[in-house]
Amino acid sequence: MDTQQVIAPLCAPPGSPGTRPDVTPTSGVIHVNTRHVSGFTVIGNHLAQHHELSLVAIGLAAHIQSLPAGAKVGIKVLTDRFPESEARITAALHELEAEGYLHRSRVRLPSGRMVTRTVSYNQPGAKPSTRAAPKPRPRPRPRKPPTTPAAPPPPPREAAAPPAPAPPPVHVPPPTAPRTPPPPLPQPHAPTGELHRTASAFLADLRRHAPQLTLTEGDITTLTPGIATWLERDSHPDTIRHALTTDLPVPVKHPAKLLRHRITTLLPPPIPAAADLTPPRRKVLFIPLQNCHTCERAFRATEPGHCRDCRTEDPAATHSATA
Repeated sequence: MDTQQVIAPLCAPPGSPGTRPDVTPTSGVIHVNTRHVSGFTVIGNHLAQHHELSLVAIGLAAHIQSLPAGAKVGIKVLTDRFPESEARITAALHELEAEGYLHRSRVRLPSGRMVTRTVSYNQPGAKPSTRAAPKPRPRPRPRKPPTTPAAPPPPPREAAAPPAPAPPPVHVPPPTAPRTPPPPLPQPHAPTGELHRTASAFLADLRRHAPQLTLTEGDITTLTPGIATWLERDSHPDTIRHALTTDLPVPVKHPAKLLRHRITTLLPPPIPAAADLTPPRRKVLFIPLQNCHTCERAFRATEPGHCRDCRTEDPAATHSATA
């Protein structure tokens, strides 16, 4: 009995899968977490596990919260940074604004330039803190060694606490002037089905001549009445195409807005009718012929009387004619 018999199997090492069913699940995700000491961002579960935001919106919010203050987060910058399209990034920004994670506003700088200011909230509904910084605790001065054994050390004096710094002022963006609504899109005077089809086909074909002016079906439906007005005023399609595609900005960010502006502001006037081009006739005042009472000579006058010669020779005739 002095020989030890090893019958039971060795115990599993602590922390291995299967030994603690309540900690390590048998299916699903298994987390392997490492404590971060630098270069990390705290994201709330209300954002990471949001039930209404899309995956693009959640990832975009996490990216924006990880950026330093003052970083550029415009649609152009985000489109260059990520493979998603401009439309998906724009839709994700609208989702975050609707849920209170972002607030974007147009602000006019002192130089007159308009910029977009973006405020990111890691907790929707939170307000900027305006509390003053805590006062630093005073530190006692170090004790000086006694000069003589008999003289006791002076009691420590507390340092005067520095005045608390004033709270930083809360920056309130200046009010912006209300935007002037754009002029209405021109409408044809007598719309017809053929005119509507021609204008719609013209807008759909525009991308073959200027690829940056590619329009959606909704944009074509909206802009069709304006092109129909141009065609109704006898404008040739080549003339309309030249007016809409010449000197385009680089890049064209909003093709539909650009075309709406040019269709409205460059619209030619209607062609005048032939009757409008005929000069008006001068009215000829008709003065009837009269016979002179003295010499029977015919002369033009509005009333009967004496002719000019008789009025000159006989002042009495002039007086009677005047009377």
